[in-house]
Order: sequence, then structure tokens, then C-alpha cells
Amino acid sequence: MSSNTPTIEDSEFKEKKKAKAVALLSGGLDSNLAVRMMLEQGIEVEAIAIKTPFCDFDCGKGCGHRVKEVASELGVQLKTVYYGEEYLKMLKHPKYGYGSGMNPCIDCRGMMYKTAKEHMEKIGADFIVTGEVLFQRPMSQNNRALNIIEEETGMEGKVLRPLSAKHLTPTEAEKYGLVERSKLGDIRGRSRKSQIALANYFKISDPPNAAGGCLLTDPAFSKRIRDLMEHSKGIPSINDVELLKIGRHFRLSPEAKLIVGRDEDENDMIEAMIIDGDIKMEATEYVGPKCILRCKKCDSRILSMAARAVLRYSDAPRGNPSKVKVEINGLQEDEVLALSANETELEGLRI
Repeated sequence: MSSNTPTIEDSEFKEKKKAKAVALLSGGLDSNLAVRMMLEQGIEVEAIAIKTPFCDFDCGKGCGHRVKEVASELGVQLKTVYYGEEYLKMLKHPKYGYGSGMNPCIDCRGMMYKTAKEHMEKIGADFIVTGEVLFQRPMSQNNRALNIIEEETGMEGKVLRPLSAKHLTPTEAEKYGLVERSKLGDIRGRSRKSQIALANYFKISDPPNAAGGCLLTDPAFSKRIRDLMEHSKGIPSINDVELLKIGRHFRLSPEAKLIVGRDEDENDMIEAMIIDGDIKMEATEYVGPKCILRCKKCDSRILSMAARAVLRYSDAPRGNPSKVKVEINGLQEDEVLALSANETELEGLRI
């Protein structure tokens, strides 16, 4: 812990009339309840919401997209923090490895704790509050993992988990009377019954699901990010990552990948995400998808295979050669004449 960080046992802290905490707020039910439990005890709370390239609380898909509304409902000040390249650097080589997918949960939580710690020190807060529930998530919410994260971030004894507090070692906030331990929870495991009961107690109408929309836990997406990491010499760009979220992806060679739009919306997104050096491809004479061929070394074989895949998802007739337009940096460079690929060929290339 920073030598400048005051401890709760200091006389200055004992004389405080009102304790102050920084809450990691996801927008899901657990962190919502944790903050309410603190407010009920008269704790002043400021919240931090973390946005990573893989868990966007503005996405509207159940991954905590209500965080701003929740902060407003709770009446707490909210700070939003965005992780970008530093998160991808961690993801490339997480110290504590991955979970069932490409989720580096322990390292990820460590980054969040560090951010919360910085804000805690900045505003003179006493401790951090999270909605973590013991044994709810196998990799990051067990005793060993929780202890590791605290030790790695110098936050031993300063992270209060109100929902599971009675199953955990008392924190400084509890030891020094800032929080009444008797009013904290004893929830553990993956059942949601206790959280729903607590939501009813706090009169939360239509309680949200747990915020758990991290794409890195999704098996299909994990394959894509693993492929990207394996074929990137350095740290991939945010553009590379955002592109993983749309389209069909095909690995044509170690240096070449094709992304094929699946509908009009994705076609528009693909257009918007083209960067210098990308090759844009689409059927010349028939309705079909917009496609990006992103490669460092593209020979005629790669272009031909890409053109066949492009035609497979267009209205071009099967069995007859058709033309595929090739553009680089907005300028038409060439046309490739090819036959539509069959599904068996593409299945072996699909990421």
C-alpha cells in the first residue's frame, strides 16, 4: 500500500463523523445491492464504472449497460474509466492465466482494484466496496483469488464485499467501526435467491440480472481473440478487437484473415472499420456482403480464396465464375474472377 495512504486506525479516521467508500459499480444487481447496504449504514459512496474492450456497459446486452441509470437511482456520483491498450497488453500475457475461455479474471479484477484504489486515495475515502459474492464465479471469487488480488494491489483489509462479508475475514472498516458487520450479508454460491430477497427488501422493481457480459467468457468469441493474439506479433489494436465482434471470420493464412459481413448493419460497420492497408472486397455483379481482407502478405492464392468466400455469401450463382471487386484505400485495384466456395472448404478456415 502507498506510504501516503492513511489507515483507518489513524486518529483522523476515528474522529470522522461519516465514512466514505468507493464502489465498483457494474450496473448489475450485486453491486447495486452492495452500494445500497452501505448507504443504509450512512456511508458516503462514490462509484466507479469500468469499461473494457470486452465488457461494455453501454452495449445494451445485459452486461451492466444500466450503470449510469443505477448510479442516478442510488444518488451516487459516478466516474467512468475506460481501459484500452493497457488491457490488451495484460490480456496477451496475464500473470494468473485464463479461465474457461480467454478471461483473465484475476488480472482483470486487479486492474479494477488499482483504479478504485487511486480514486479512493484521491478523494480521501476509507475503503472500497464491491458486489463480489464468494464462490459465485469459479476463477476470481474464491478465497485464494480474492486474497491474491488484494495482495497484488496493496489493498489488504480495505476491500469490503457486503454481500458475503460474514464468510470473509473482517475488513478494517468493520474492525474500526465504520461499518456494522452484523448488518452485512452471508451470501455465497451461484444461487440468486438471496439477492432477489434483498432486492425486494430495498424495493428494487424489476431487478436486473447479474452483470456478466464479458465476451472473453464466451467460447466462440474466445476462439477469435485467441486467434488474434496468436497471430499478432505485438499488442493488437482496439480496431482489431472491435472487428472481432462482427461478421464471419476466416483465417486464410498466418498473415491473412477475412471478415465477411452478415447483414446490412454489419456491412456498414465493416465499411467504417477499414484502415489503411486493408483490402475491401465485394461481389461486382451481385448483391453480397462487404468484406475486409486484413493481411500482411497477400498473394494470388490468398486473394483467390478470399474471393471465393465472398461469393459464397453473395447472390452469385454457384458453379459459374463471378467477379469480385478489390479495393485498397478506397481505390479499385483489381477484379478477381472466381468460383463460389463450398461450405466444407470454408468450415476448415472459420474462426
